[in-house]
Amino acid sequence: MRMPAVAGQFYPSNPKDLKMSIEESYLHPLGPGKIPSLNTIRIGKVLGGIVPHAGYFYSGPVAAHFYSELAKDGYPETFIIIGPNHTGIGSAISATTEDYYTPFGRVKIDEELNRRIIRDIVDVSKEAHAFEHSIEVQLPFLQYLKEDIKIVPIVMLSQYYEFAKILSGIIKDAINDYDAVLIASSDFSHYVPKEVAYRNDLAAIEKLLNKDVKSFYEYVESGEVTACGYGPIATAIMALNGNPRLLKYATSGDIVKMKDVVGYASIVIER
Repeated sequence: MRMPAVAGQFYPSNPKDLKMSIEESYLHPLGPGKIPSLNTIRIGKVLGGIVPHAGYFYSGPVAAHFYSELAKDGYPETFIIIGPNHTGIGSAISATTEDYYTPFGRVKIDEELNRRIIRDIVDVSKEAHAFEHSIEVQLPFLQYLKEDIKIVPIVMLSQYYEFAKILSGIIKDAINDYDAVLIASSDFSHYVPKEVAYRNDLAAIEKLLNKDVKSFYEYVESGEVTACGYGPIATAIMALNGNPRLLKYATSGDIVKMKDVVGYASIVIER
């Protein structure tokens, strides 16, 4: 079992407070404005998305836009969640065989889909997942709408274009006959003035909406945008080959006045 690493820091560790925090994200002025109900009929238009992973106080309202869209579409059989490796621990691309645990309870690994994905550049490294927050913070949002969910969590230490392309191919093959939604967990600009974050992030997002992954990489490599999960983002765009749509962009400076901000985007990828 992979126990929570950032409960009580990025989000409340008490289930009652956690539920309230998620509801506040939905109802926040920057959020979607209402608490969604999960559609019991799976429509299947949503293939995946890009969702921020900061503390709920800062990025929760933006993240809530994706989860609101997902609720309307209905839940798939399983979720693949790809996040960057902030700790530097583990291998290049790491899956895990350990179930995750949050204050809302256990989140089981989809063993069949996990087996399909663990090959080539993807191996098993429990250590890579142990303290990484980018996947963990997505889970309570998913559990809020439905307790019983399955996931395949993947942590990317090597985010080079070649790795993202190979991983996207592996995932594309694995979900060919599978009902899965792919979530790329990433924030955008880090610790720059708000006007710089808006300018650079929206320029990067435009490239993603056009599915121009190579131009997105060039922009990241230029240092104009410091998205921590550019590898997961590129993997999702290439693996799904759907139509990205921006739901919401905001910064931590839109929550609390501050000199330097972090940028957050909620993007849905649709069939």
